[in-house]
Amino acid sequence: MTGLLGPAEIRELAARLGVAPTKKLGQNFVHDPNTVRRIVAAAELTPADVALEVGPGLGSLTLGLLAAAGHVHVVEIDPTLAAALPATVADRSPEAAGRLTVHHADALRITGAELGQPAPTALVANLPYNVAVPVVLHLLAELPSLRTGLVMVQKEVADRLVAGPGSKTYGIPSVKLAWYANARGAGKVPPNVFWPVPNVDSGLVAFTRHEPPRADVPRKRVFAVVDAAFAQRRKTLRAALAGWAGGAARAETLLRAAGVDPGARGESLTVEQFAAIAASAPPAPDRAE
Repeated sequence: MTGLLGPAEIRELAARLGVAPTKKLGQNFVHDPNTVRRIVAAAELTPADVALEVGPGLGSLTLGLLAAAGHVHVVEIDPTLAAALPATVADRSPEAAGRLTVHHADALRITGAELGQPAPTALVANLPYNVAVPVVLHLLAELPSLRTGLVMVQKEVADRLVAGPGSKTYGIPSVKLAWYANARGAGKVPPNVFWPVPNVDSGLVAFTRHEPPRADVPRKRVFAVVDAAFAQRRKTLRAALAGWAGGAARAETLLRAAGVDPGARGESLTVEQFAAIAASAPPAPDRAE
């Protein structure tokens, strides 16, 4: 894997473009080639894969992905960085330039139709800290072609994404990712591989998509139950779901119908149990579907 960007190349390129990482966009550029190699290796990409990268920045990880995947889509919200990336790839990895598609867009709003073909099969990205969870969930919802992923996020967020029921870090991100995929931690990344250096560690999260736990209930209805359960996580489900269900008594009836203890709390439930609760309630105009 040659042509990767090191610290000197990153800073020289940034100076030439007149750009600097901004907190507003959650930018922390990877400048360590060994970290890029580690991420690409952990993603286990093959030439049959179409990688999707969000927030490529100056192109550190992009160059590594192009060496492993058959095609790479990148989504970059910064117009200067989006415009500069093709030239960086053409300069450092000219044989791969034709396998890169750059989308100047917001990853929270991009659609599968906008990404076009070839359809992405693997999400591999150093995600902006401030939008990491919503980006992952949006892309999984929007792109059924995504089968695997390896994302780098703030370590605290990584812990939440992979947490299981009963854990103190188990919450809304854990359950919603579990709806789409099996997730696991894939290692820690130290701050000194980034520019600027963040004041927190980062973590890698790997996931593999599976079929939804229930095919008979809409995802949005399940997620509405999850949101309600964790909005007041110290309360029992009977109390926490009262607003969603139309009263505490109604919530208790639905919970018992789903085989869930009304005295339990959301942090103890699996995604399958949340789906069972959602399935026990008929759709209503005031519930998200």
